[in-house]
Amino acid sequence: MNKMFMSLRTAEARERFTADEAGYCASFGLSPEQQQAVLDRDWQAMIDLGGSIFYVYKLAMMDGRSMQYLGGVFTGTSEEEFLAALRAGGRRG
Repeated sequence: MNKMFMSLRTAEARERFTADEAGYCASFGLSPEQQQAVLDRDWQAMIDLGGSIFYVYKLAMMDGRSMQYLGGVFTGTSEEEFLAALRAGGRRG
């Protein structure tokens, strides 16, 4: 899965992925669970199934998501709450 995410560095790969996400995932040999996590944009499942945050983030960027958004997903907060916690030195208000 990480190899597939890493491939999204090129515009050509992003175009192929966007045109047929399931087919693109299959071409990298993703398991059915990994493929579903990608298609559903289930960020936590991608991590649980072996995705590295650094590579998963490449897909998030394609969707216009920020690292702070993913931080919120992984901590059970909103993007705004996660960002506020960062600005407060890691403390939640």
